[in-house]
Amino acid sequence: MAGKVAIAFEPDSVTIPIADILPLRLVDAAARKRQKFLQIDASIREIGIVQPPMIARRRGRKRKYLLLDGHLRIEVLKDLGIEEVTCLVSLDDEALTFNRQVNRLTPVQEHKMILRAIEHCISEERIARALNVNIKSIRAKRDLLNGICPEVAALLKDKHCPMNSFQALKKAKPLRQYEIARTMTALGDYTVAYARALVSASSPDQLVNPGKPKTRRKVSAEEIEQIERELANLRGEVERIEATFASDNLNLMLATSYVRTLLSNAEITRYIDLHHGDLLQEFRRICDATAPALEAAE
Repeated sequence: MAGKVAIAFEPDSVTIPIADILPLRLVDAAARKRQKFLQIDASIREIGIVQPPMIARRRGRKRKYLLLDGHLRIEVLKDLGIEEVTCLVSLDDEALTFNRQVNRLTPVQEHKMILRAIEHCISEERIARALNVNIKSIRAKRDLLNGICPEVAALLKDKHCPMNSFQALKKAKPLRQYEIARTMTALGDYTVAYARALVSASSPDQLVNPGKPKTRRKVSAEEIEQIERELANLRGEVERIEATFASDNLNLMLATSYVRTLLSNAEITRYIDLHHGDLLQEFRRICDATAPALEAAE
């Protein structure tokens, strides 16, 4: 019915044997060496499961389930010898439903989460162990907004602006920081190189520690015109990519999932290796290249 909201999960979570859960993809040895797996492993060992895996009931098979989301978490639990896990039961057995909803934390959001954890008396050392990162990284994220004016922090709170770009902004005074942040937001360019370039283009009175004045080379009208043309071309290229990115990415993920399904069948793999060895190597390269994107949806 129009306007009616349908529930996506069963109202109660279930605790089931891990042996009754059928994964939709394999976690190979290469995936276990990647940073994402190591972080999940460290987090579960330190504080346990934070987000329950998502499963769906297998049609025609009582007490058997399909694993839609949480493959790395399940593998870590197996490594720890844990035999049961509490899961959310989805009413939809399509794994892409969950992967489409994944949002990455921005640096400012990470900063606020770390401050909140510290306020709740969780030590920096424990946070570092749970995230499997160096404690210096935690302290750098803790101090991310030190020297950043509140207006800039608010402007960049939901932007994936690298930490080193914030470090560059700290060299400018508040008003100049805000001008640079607005320019970066207008162009959608938050790279470190661009932030440093804008800071370098600031006048000495706009910098916190101007140091010795630099000799500036006069830019000709032709050079300015060339830069403007290049920026216009770049914006056009970005717009063209954005127009097809979603459909191209979805097609890539679907094709890769199909190739992974083929390679998970030993008989098919042997046949391809025997008759089309070069094609098998190409399939494997495609799977390896797209593995980080699939793991990011974990």
